Amino acid sequence: MKSIGIDIGTTGICGVSVDTNSGEILKTVSRANDCFIKSDLDFEKIQDGEKILGKVKEIIGELFDEETASIGFSNQMHGIIYVDKSGKALSPLYIWQDGRGNQPYKDGKTYAEYMNSFAGYGLVTDLYNRENGLVPEDTAFAITIGDYCIMNICEAEKPLMHITNAASFGGFDCENYCFTLDLPYLPEVTKELSVAGYYKNVPVCVSVGDNQASFIGSVRDNDFALINVGTGSQISVIQKSSTLPVGIEARPFDGNGYLAAGCALCGGRAFKMVERFIAQCAELATGELPENLYKKIDKLLEEKTETTMKADSRFCGTRVDPSVKGCYTNVDELNFTPADMILATLKGMSQELYDMYALMNAESKGLVCSGNGIRKNPALQKIIKENFNMDLYFPLYEEEAAYGAALSSMACSGICKDLNEARKLIKYKGE
Repeated sequence: MKSIGIDIGTTGICGVSVDTNSGEILKTVSRANDCFIKSDLDFEKIQDGEKILGKVKEIIGELFDEETASIGFSNQMHGIIYVDKSGKALSPLYIWQDGRGNQPYKDGKTYAEYMNSFAGYGLVTDLYNRENGLVPEDTAFAITIGDYCIMNICEAEKPLMHITNAASFGGFDCENYCFTLDLPYLPEVTKELSVAGYYKNVPVCVSVGDNQASFIGSVRDNDFALINVGTGSQISVIQKSSTLPVGIEARPFDGNGYLAAGCALCGGRAFKMVERFIAQCAELATGELPENLYKKIDKLLEEKTETTMKADSRFCGTRVDPSVKGCYTNVDELNFTPADMILATLKGMSQELYDMYALMNAESKGLVCSGNGIRKNPALQKIIKENFNMDLYFPLYEEEAAYGAALSSMACSGICKDLNEARKLIKYKGE
């Protein structure tokens, strides 16, 4: 038997088929998520949900066969799409990067501040849309892109939203697992990995938020922490309590605990920024813009291991304070070099994650690393290992969220006794 896992990311959509006995990935199918819709508003970040659904259907078509026993989904969190009672999209998908929540609202507060939440979170976006007449008239449900795809491929009468996605909307009580707002189009919520529908008589598990799905698909032991470095970056650990310091989010996990998540909005984007800056300097000197300097940077950092330059890599602000800006300090005539700037940026990226980990007061036994931002950056690996003073573990399979979706579906369908049993299938490089 095999299970299928689909992850709907911001820039890519990935599907995997997994052997339910060995945990081996049998096949991987990927599509670019090139479904962004151009907008005249600088703060608006939207995608075409129908196009995304089309790509998801293509992936499932390539992976599904008579041996398929379950299907699971993971999706980019926080985003919201409005649909009618038949599941037809009535709006674009407002993704997590959408900034309308940072627009002025009333009482001197932004929409996000008024809700005591963050821009890009579904119900913050929805507040702006309600106040500005942007909620479609025939809206029956406001859901995530994962819920939307499941509702359509299963031809379900209504969506079922997992707590991992419900909490990502904001306006959610993480203790009692319910929305705190009384809106007629909010969906039913479940804390279980429940069956949301059937595709060709095969059970389809509720969609899981990508942060939790990545943890499920890469962390075998709850005593380990997860670092993910992509466009943004995150440090996540399992906690029993939902009461956490400011700046650390308590995200529902499996109904028995919480995923404490510290989110750096600029993660790998900071490294890309400095790479592009150096490339532009090269263009100024030579008249040609280098396409990719990453391999040369890796070579440079094999020798450059120390710098006195300091970097605050929060170039995109923070969840708590979007106005925060990054900076370089302790700059002098000796360290004002490309190598120092690159190294300082990587150290700044690591330090932001470590500072959030320290707030969690966790005692992890090791760091599981996921995302190309760390997998393909040996210098960052070394810096993080030294900064955290822990060994690093790299999952054998790089499609962590899609793999986690497949494991979730195994627990949902009864192939595995529970999620912990399913996670025993995870293997790390070198094992």
